[in-house]
Amino acid sequence: MVRTPDLARRRELLDALVTECAENGIGGRSLRELADAVGTSHRMLLHHFGSREELLLAVVDDVERKQMALLHELTSDDGGQEFAAMWTHLRRPELRGLERLFFECYARGAQGESPFTGMLPAAVDRWLALAQADSDVNPAMARLGLAVTRGLLLDLAGTNDDAGVDAAAQHFIGLITARENNSG
Repeated sequence: MVRTPDLARRRELLDALVTECAENGIGGRSLRELADAVGTSHRMLLHHFGSREELLLAVVDDVERKQMALLHELTSDDGGQEFAAMWTHLRRPELRGLERLFFECYARGAQGESPFTGMLPAAVDRWLALAQADSDVNPAMARLGLAVTRGLLLDLAGTNDDAGVDAAAQHFIGLITARENNSG
């Protein structure tokens, strides 16, 4: 597949922005500040992303797609093991800035703020569709796993209580494993 220079440059900028946001967060940073951080101009960011809000959504979408690809790679017959592997990835401290950005965008969408409304309900539906691609997955369990994951990540992003949140994740893994052992 041949990529046009414009799409290649957008991809390059998006990669740099994801790295920047992971390392230094977003907070109230302006487009100019983000542009300076990734070595471009705010006009180029506007050209490629349209607005600061659309840039934030592009970062969130890119990270979500990469995480979905990871989940696809981790798929196993052991739901507890799968959850544990995904949790190990998601709880890494270097992802906290991106997780805070996700929750900020999600909350703004839930409040009806445009363009963030565009990420809902896709931010749930895409994960559920991925989990349910395996016909053995119970739809309610897939939603519960997503809800627990996001709840624990929100707790972690807000409190930085690694030990407490990890203990809760381990307890959930135990519940998944016990359920699988009882149903098998």
